Amino acid sequence: MYYFNVYNHKGLTMPRIPIETNDRMSLRIASEEKSLLMRAAALQHTNLTEFVINNAVSVARKIINENERLELNERDSLHVLDLLDNPPAPNEKLMSAAFSLPKRA
Repeated sequence: MYYFNVYNHKGLTMPRIPIETNDRMSLRIASEEKSLLMRAAALQHTNLTEFVINNAVSVARKIINENERLELNERDSLHVLDLLDNPPAPNEKLMSAAFSLPKRA
């Protein structure tokens, strides 16, 4: 069985790394779509499994990269570096949040 655990963060449901893994995956597909994939796989001189996996993994990596990376222009990049070198003083809200954290043993 292959499944994703999900958690809710600020109203968004996010997939987590699967706890159980399986080397097999089943899916349902319309016969027209399967024929299309088989035709494309043949044109790539590969089998259907390799074609689907290669393309699905490629798209998955692209989606993850687009959603987990932040591109900054030069001005914003310099601003972030400046904030790291010269952090602002903590405001009241931050101090309140810090003091409400559980104490470490």
